[in-house]
Amino acid sequence: MLHVAVVGSGPSGCYTAQGLVQQDPDVVVDVLDRLPCPYGLVRYGVAPDHEKIKSLQNNLRTVLEHERVRFLGGVQIGPDGVPTARLRELYHAVVYCVGAATDRHLGIPGEDLPGSWSATEFVSWYSAHPDAIDDGFVLGARSAVVIGVGNVAVDVTRMLARGTAELSPTDMPQAALTALAASRVADISMVGRRGPSQARFTTKELRELGTLPDTEVIVDPQELALDPDYADPSALPAAQRRNVEALRAWAGAPAQGAGHRIALRFFLRPVELLADAGRVGAVRFERTAPDGQGGVTGTGRYEDIEAQLVLRSVGYRGVPLEGLPFDPATGTVPHLAGRVLREGLVAQGEYVAGWIKRGPTGVIGTNRPCAKETVTSLLEDASALVQRELPEDPLTALRAEGIDPVEWQGWCAIERAEVALGASLGRGVVKLPDWESLMNAAHSNESATPP
Repeated sequence: MLHVAVVGSGPSGCYTAQGLVQQDPDVVVDVLDRLPCPYGLVRYGVAPDHEKIKSLQNNLRTVLEHERVRFLGGVQIGPDGVPTARLRELYHAVVYCVGAATDRHLGIPGEDLPGSWSATEFVSWYSAHPDAIDDGFVLGARSAVVIGVGNVAVDVTRMLARGTAELSPTDMPQAALTALAASRVADISMVGRRGPSQARFTTKELRELGTLPDTEVIVDPQELALDPDYADPSALPAAQRRNVEALRAWAGAPAQGAGHRIALRFFLRPVELLADAGRVGAVRFERTAPDGQGGVTGTGRYEDIEAQLVLRSVGYRGVPLEGLPFDPATGTVPHLAGRVLREGLVAQGEYVAGWIKRGPTGVIGTNRPCAKETVTSLLEDASALVQRELPEDPLTALRAEGIDPVEWQGWCAIERAEVALGASLGRGVVKLPDWESLMNAAHSNESATPP
């Protein structure tokens, strides 16, 4: 049997495991994750009010419940955990599907002021990621600026405008629900440095802003008109054309006096976060103009937008994993069709899939063809890989080295605990928000009496 380790249990990891066991009956897969919970960004990145997308967990679940797939959560790879070299000793092949773990920075003065956060930090908080920090994101804030015009920017904008009635049925952790229910944020500006035809959000996500109760979307038609493709978007690709048409429908609409106001702004580049009493108080933007080559250039005119909360959503970036080569220019591991390259040569038995392979691009479904390519490469190499004799069952070896993975039964115990927590709060499923509660729930399964 070919024994493969897949590092990461998000979509790319699960699709890789699925491809391996479906295409070769002589493959067994251990899916390892640093967290005790599977599903990666489907659990910790998809907004809690997007139930349809979150239901993808059911598809990933069938992969992890396959008889030749074993989930091993709570296993750190690299520093303070299992070295990558040791992992190679325990398995015939290792596929790294570790995503892009950090955010891009703006690189402007004031970026680190209190009240300025990456959007990922905000998402982690309301998604109950156990590494999240609860530092009063919305406390005392009246207005917010979201820098970026992608789907994550739309998500955090929408969550700031959502009411308690809409968020309570979700699996949002109780502390985040309570804080957002008490939020006084009324004005939210989502700002892009380029024009509406170049925005990265999808039209479905964009239009959802217009369906929020007690919320009005404000778009300045004069600002939109700065985009050369705004007047006649017919030549644009379908996705961008639909975005422009959706924005056109809102442009210049009369004020409604709603409780929340979302202003969609374009051709503004952040140049500085301005302090007020030691915290962020406003964002200074420079007006930009199209440069005729798909980019923008500064105009020397500036505008300050008030904000006690700033969420920076300008993209993700991969980070090096100790023991693996890394290209800092692209934030990815060098590879050839998924095979890891060390100094230009294929490293036997090492593979990548997902964002660490191709960069943080695409949607969840993009991981399928990406994983398929890597699986094809691995299975082409299988006859050579399986020649190496493994010392013992990897799980036995890990336990002997003091590592106690959370197996599938432990994850099921976490799920039961989240159902029980929700019932105690008069809600549906409510996520456990921290490492201690997750690990306590996982290990409660060990002392449970079998039915």
